[in-house]
Order: sequence, then C-alpha cells, then structure tokens
Amino acid sequence: MSLRQMKFWGWGYVDDVVDAAEVDAVVAHITGRLGVKGLAPAQAPREDDIELAVPRVEAPEALQKNCSSAPYDRIVHTYGKSFLDYARTLQRDFSSAPDIVAYPTAEQEIIDLLDWASRANVAVIPFGAGSSVVGGIEPVVGDSYDGAMTIDLRRLDRVLEVDKQSRAARIQAGIFGPALESALKPHGLTLRHFPQSFEYSSLGGWIATRSGGHFATLYTHIDDFVESLRVVSPAGALESRRLPGSGAGPSPDRMFIGSEGILGIITEAWMRLQDRPKFRAGTAVHFTDFYDAARAVRAISQAGLYPSNCRLVDATEAANTGAGDGNSHILVLAFESADHPVEPWMARALECANDHGGSVPDPTGEVGHREGAAGRWRQAFTRAPHYREAVIARGIIQDTFETAITWDRFEGFHATMMETAGDAVRRVTGKAGLISCRFTHTYPDGPAPYFTFHGLSSVDAMAAQWREIKQAVSEALLANGGTITHHHAVGRDHRPWYDRQRPQLFAASLGAAKRALDPQGLLNPGVLVDP
Repeated sequence: MSLRQMKFWGWGYVDDVVDAAEVDAVVAHITGRLGVKGLAPAQAPREDDIELAVPRVEAPEALQKNCSSAPYDRIVHTYGKSFLDYARTLQRDFSSAPDIVAYPTAEQEIIDLLDWASRANVAVIPFGAGSSVVGGIEPVVGDSYDGAMTIDLRRLDRVLEVDKQSRAARIQAGIFGPALESALKPHGLTLRHFPQSFEYSSLGGWIATRSGGHFATLYTHIDDFVESLRVVSPAGALESRRLPGSGAGPSPDRMFIGSEGILGIITEAWMRLQDRPKFRAGTAVHFTDFYDAARAVRAISQAGLYPSNCRLVDATEAANTGAGDGNSHILVLAFESADHPVEPWMARALECANDHGGSVPDPTGEVGHREGAAGRWRQAFTRAPHYREAVIARGIIQDTFETAITWDRFEGFHATMMETAGDAVRRVTGKAGLISCRFTHTYPDGPAPYFTFHGLSSVDAMAAQWREIKQAVSEALLANGGTITHHHAVGRDHRPWYDRQRPQLFAASLGAAKRALDPQGLLNPGVLVDP
C-alpha cells in the first residue's frame, strides 16, 4: 500500500538499523546488573516462520482497492509493542491476526468500511501506528463475530488547514509525530507533544489513548491541545464545535479523548498550537536522598514555575540509562519559551532544589538540556524502545507500570510499590531483579511515578511469569490509592483493574454511549467495556 514498512518484531521501521555495538552495550549493562553474562538471544522471528489462519471474510469488490489480506499486513497489525506482545511474537503466535487490513485514503472510505462491517458482522480495530503497550490494538474479538478488520489510518496524514492567528490547525488523525511537526514548522508553530513513541505514533492514537507528552508540568496530556474533533462511528459521523472553551454541558471532545477506539474512529482534529520555542535553559540536579528530591519537585510544581521538564530519575534508573553512576538521584530540569528568556524561572527552581539538598556538581558541564547528565538521559530515553527487543530476546522480562498519586501519600506509596515489585520479581523468577522509578509528569497535587522492572527468565517462561508480576503490582497500585494508568491507556492489559477503579454508574453510562454509537459492538471489542 506504498507505506513505509513497520517492523512486526521490534520498534520502528523495517529499514531502521540501530548500531549493534550500541545495543550490545545496553544488553551487557542490564545482564551484568542481573548477575549473568553472555546470554545468547533467541532467533528473531521472520515472516516465513509464521502460520496464519485462512481469512474468514473478504472485503467486497468495491472496497478491495485499499484492503489487504497479505501475510505481512495481517502480521504487522496483530500486536502492539507491549512486553506480552514481544513475548508472543517470539513464540510465533499470531492466532489473533486480523482477516483484513484496510488503508483508507478518505473519511468516506471509513464510512463505507464501517457500513460493510455492520452488514457482515465484522469487528473493527482502529490502528494508528501500532505502538500500544497495553494490548490496545490486538484483534482478540471472540467467536461472536464473523471476522476482524483492522483500519490503518496512516494514509490520512495531512495538515489540512492552519489558523496562524488563533494558533491552531486542522490535522488528519493518521499523521505521525515527525510529519506533523515538519508541516507546522514553516508556519513557526509546533504542537509540542512529544511522547516517547513520538516517531512511531499518530495524532489520532494520541487522542484516543489520552497520551502523555513532552511537558512534565502544565500541558501534560494531549487533552490540553484538542480544540475540536471529527469522529466516524457505525451510527454516523459527528464533529464538535471549534471553540477556545465552552460551558455548554459535558464536552463532546472529552467523551472521545481516551475512548481507545470503542466509540468511533477519530478522522481529524483542530489542535491548539504554540509558537516554536526560542529561549531554553536546562540542567541536572543531583540528590543523595530520593525523598528529598521528591520534596524539591513538589516545591517546584507548587511554585507556579511550570518547567517543561521536571523528571526525577532515581539512582538505579540513572545508572541504567547512563545518566549517572548509580550514586545519586537526578532531577532533569528544563524551561523553554517562545516569548521571553527563562533564566529567572530556572534560578528560582534551583533555589527550591537547593532548599532540599540538591546540587549541580559541575555547573559548566551540566548547563543545557542536551549536555551532561540531562543530555545523556534524554538520549537514552529516546533510544530505549530500540533496545527493548534485544533485552527481551535474551529471556529478560523488561516492563514498566506507571501511575499517579497525591503528595500526601507519595512516600509510603513509593516504598510499597518498590517493595511489591521487587518481591514479585524475586518470587516469580527465583532471582532478584532490577526495580527503578522516575517521575514522568508532576502536578501541584502529586507526581506521576513510572516504575521499571527487569527480571531474569527464559523465552519459554517469561509470558506466564510476566502475568504474575503484572497481577501483583496492579493489585498493589489499586489497593494503595494509585491509578492503574496515568498515560499508557487501558487496553486489554489493564482492563481488570480499570473495571474496579471506575465508578459503576460511570461504567453503565459509558456502556450506554457505546450502544448509541456502536449498536452492534463492532469497534475494538473488549477494550474499556464489554461489547
């Protein structure tokens, strides 16, 4: 379909090549910390290794031009990029592959595809870029459907209109992050939404999953940038009114932001933009005590300074990413503005950090968001998804869980979650693991802690062992007052705990919206609500 090919095993495009020495260095560090050396990787799966079931349905002739049942298309649309997805890919298990993959080029084609799916009893999975880490795009639809079709939106990839005066743009949902920013750059504008998956994720995917982006404070989620939406559902199309704000009842946009494809397919959106930053300041502050560092972050977040980056990285995480030597916790701090110099804001933030024991050991080497420990962490952060398959292929469980909690409960919550994760990895794998924590976003009323765990396993055992660890940490998250997810979405992996976190009356209301917009329950069955 003349699209650049995505990998079905690994991160990014098929023609992406990460230097072997770079990958080997990361693998050697992780395996060394786990007490082993020289682990040989499992053989990477190839398309020829995978057996697919015969497609159960075929698109009608009028729609076939932009549809495919070719093996590659079905394989690459089976899984996202979660740990469990990687583990099952290594097992060559593609039993849930879609029967058809559609690549519409216009909204009317989506309408026609949904009309046919309604007549043919075919489940429909909306697909942006396939970077879900929570099982959000796998066509696990059960036996009550006669087939499954994935609708890949990557050909709806244009910025359609720019309103420079209002700093907004009308953008198609299938556009990837780099293409979006390239289209806005000639206008001197930017969305400034940079999730870790930025290169391989789409605007529609960000909106459907309530993606968390670049800003560590103030503008933390894609919600903050949505001005209006256009959505196609099996019951029809709708478009919200474009306004800077409105008090006219519940917001229709908010119903679809975070709906994960169960209510309709987002085809385009008016997005609030910003002028491109001209002034920047960045540094890395070191702490000997993690909770002192957290108190510094609280002081900064409650001071109304709104840094663009305010990420606290614990000593273990700093060592794993090369940002530090494991002897100190590091606060990566940055400010940016299109309007004014930011040094006064940085100076005040550093005063807050100093009040809680923070220091900048080498000011000349730590100045700038691309230099020193801050620069090393930034580089590791953007490259990390490329290393993951190499670690997992050696039988190492590597995954994350992220949440949010209020400041009054944070210290006890953090201690409990670190202990729970460590105990779970040790109990399940029989060996001590690596547990680390960082803050991805901070608010005046609490942080969003993001935990990473590594455990030594085997390719054959790690899927089952991961489920046990996931169960333990998820139960602890809910029991101790956190959210099951802050920005990774619910998908299928988080569904059991999401059902318990949300109020029951809200669940019933969401189900009613699902029945109104998708009467046959065709869209992404099993995500958020039962079909």
